[in-house]
Amino acid sequence: MPVEVRERECASDVIAVSLPQFQSTNRAASQQRIRLTASAHVPAAPQKVRDGGRMLDSHGRTILDLRISITDRCNFRCVYCMDPDVQFQRPENLLTPAEIIRVARVAETLGVRKIRLTGGEPTLHPQLTEIIAGIRAETQVEIAMISNGSLLTRHKLAQWKRAGLNRMTLSLDSLRAERFARLTRSTVTPDDVLAAIELCLAEGLTPLKVNAVLVRDQNDDEAVELARLARTFGIEVRFIEFMPLDSAHAWDRSRVVTAKETREAIESVFPLTPTDADEPHSTARTFSFADGSPGHIGFIAPVSNPFCGACSRLRLTADGHVRPCLFSTQEWSVMSVLRGGGSDQDLSNFLMDVTWTKLAGHNISSPAFVQPARPMSAVGG
Repeated sequence: MPVEVRERECASDVIAVSLPQFQSTNRAASQQRIRLTASAHVPAAPQKVRDGGRMLDSHGRTILDLRISITDRCNFRCVYCMDPDVQFQRPENLLTPAEIIRVARVAETLGVRKIRLTGGEPTLHPQLTEIIAGIRAETQVEIAMISNGSLLTRHKLAQWKRAGLNRMTLSLDSLRAERFARLTRSTVTPDDVLAAIELCLAEGLTPLKVNAVLVRDQNDDEAVELARLARTFGIEVRFIEFMPLDSAHAWDRSRVVTAKETREAIESVFPLTPTDADEPHSTARTFSFADGSPGHIGFIAPVSNPFCGACSRLRLTADGHVRPCLFSTQEWSVMSVLRGGGSDQDLSNFLMDVTWTKLAGHNISSPAFVQPARPMSAVGG
């Protein structure tokens, strides 16, 4: 059954998602309807926080990294993310390039140093070059993009770099063609993504990172093969634990391959040494190869070893909702500010207010954990 999102009739309405496919098979949250608060009326942060001109949360963390989903569309249907029958938002419900650029500009004045363009698959956006160029013209932030690599060409990459893109992150979950097709439910091949790696390196969109999600009994025997890519290309390969962000809400902890397991598998062949170069707010813990080979290995462990304590990220969805956390069950619509005549100061206040609501951390390890209604493809990576 497709996603049905009721139109918001007022600024403080609630999105009601009617989704049998979002039912969980292993927790009491398996209900016919999952409600996600989506209010424009975010509680105000203390005046002293607003006066400080930074996106500061109530736990003392400052937002430095804004992840902007520019589209919810994707040409993959990865098994850990999106069911085949998920429907996408209508274009008129999504942020325009001008609105994305404006949020980026205001966010920089509040201390943001990095902007990640995500999706869905951001390279599907017909005005991607305009978005990159606009952000670059209005800001001096680092601009990176996360892509599945399926649609990259030398011409496009060169165009995006000229427009202001600094670097790329690609996804590759298997090097075996049949398995890759099964995981992504696409006709793309691992060779296509390997070619995309070479294209990104040729265009200097570096440091290049490649993300891999290992799922038990799906591709968990490929850790060493994927790690070898770091040595071959001199890049960073990052292993991300399987997170409860799938549209089917069928996530099962037993299918999580922990960072510890993955590291042990890699070190059985390639001993690793901590780089000790990670910033406190980094999502990954990175390692170099003990034998001095080029490349790095990173481990992102939101399930087994959450890094919430130093989180410096805020997310903007393609349909204009600001999420304090990837696992937020509450988000706030910025559309009333952007399309209701709000000033840049109104937008600044909105972003500071939402940041102030950021919780100390997610509770994946708690029996009380409730999976967010929206999957990764709708939230942005």
